Amino acid sequence: MNNVELVIGGRDFLVGCGPGEEEHVRALGKVIADKVDAANARGLSEARMLLFAALLLADENDELKRSAGTATPVSTDAKPPEPDPEETARLSRIAEKMEKLADLLETPLEDGPKDL
Repeated sequence: MNNVELVIGGRDFLVGCGPGEEEHVRALGKVIADKVDAANARGLSEARMLLFAALLLADENDELKRSAGTATPVSTDAKPPEPDPEETARLSRIAEKMEKLADLLETPLEDGPKDL
């Protein structure tokens, strides 16, 4: 596993990634850093700063889905679709990473950056 250092909102984060994924992770980190800057979230706690970035990214994703016509309309009468096993597994992996991130965000800064 390789490590990539990201600077988001003036804070350093060390992120683990697979070999050859370093540039992609750096590019994703820049997207998040840009969202933090767009939300004027610098100086907030790490959790709030990243929450604002995540909300902006989720909103952008929703807008893209709506413009592509792939957004799922919300209906109180409709029966929910059957879960896709691949999507469920993917969401589980994302949830695990978010739990690790939450743990890191609750760790005092003097402990230094840690791997995700």
